[in-house]
Amino acid sequence: MSADPETLRQIEELSSDDRPLLILDVDDVLLEFIRPFPRFLEQRGLQLTMASFRLTGNIAETGTGRLVEQPEVTALLDDFFAGQADWQSITDGAPEALASFEGRAEIVLLTAMPHRHRETRRAHLDALGLPYPLLTTEMAKGPAVARLRGPGKRPVAFVDDQPPNLISARESVSDANLFHLMADNSLREFLPPLPQDITIVHDWHDARPKIAAALGF
Repeated sequence: MSADPETLRQIEELSSDDRPLLILDVDDVLLEFIRPFPRFLEQRGLQLTMASFRLTGNIAETGTGRLVEQPEVTALLDDFFAGQADWQSITDGAPEALASFEGRAEIVLLTAMPHRHRETRRAHLDALGLPYPLLTTEMAKGPAVARLRGPGKRPVAFVDDQPPNLISARESVSDANLFHLMADNSLREFLPPLPQDITIVHDWHDARPKIAAALGF
C-alpha cells in the first residue's frame, strides 16, 4: 500500500516526538459533517436520503428526484469544504477529551480531503481552539499512521468514522489501537459488522477513558 507523497512531506514538517501517539480523523470525529451537510444541500435544491453509508447515490434534486452523479458529488464536497467554517462545529465532548490528553500524548489530526483545502481547515480548527497538527491525505491512511509512529514501538491510538480507514491503519500498524467513532450513531445501521479488534465508541465521553487506557495513562 503506497503513501501519499504530500502527506509524507507534511509529516516531515513535524517535530520529533516519542510520546504515545493519538491520531484523529476530523469529519464526524472532531467536526460535525453528516448533520450540517443536508442543510448545505438544501440551499442548492438538493436533499440527502441516507439509504446506504455513502454520498454518491444518496443525493437527489428536490424537485425531480434525479440522483446526483459522482462528479457533481465531488464538486459539492469541494464547495462545502471551501466554506466549512459556515457549517462545521465541534463534536460534543471532543475539546475536553483532547485537552485531557495534552502533554501526555502527541496528538495529530489526519483528514481525508484534497490537499488544497488544508489551509482553510487549518484556519477553521484554529478558530475553534483545536491547534493540533493537521495532515491531509488523498490516499489510504495506513501508511501515514505507520510513518507518524516512526521506528519505535510507542503506543498508537487511531480514531476514525470510516471502517476502511481503520482497517488500513491495522494493515500498516498491526498493534494500533483502533476506535470507531461517529458523530451520528444512527448511521451505524448501514454498516456491516466491524472486525473484533476495532473498538466501537459512541461519543467522546465513551471514548475518552478507553483511549487513555490504550495509550497507557
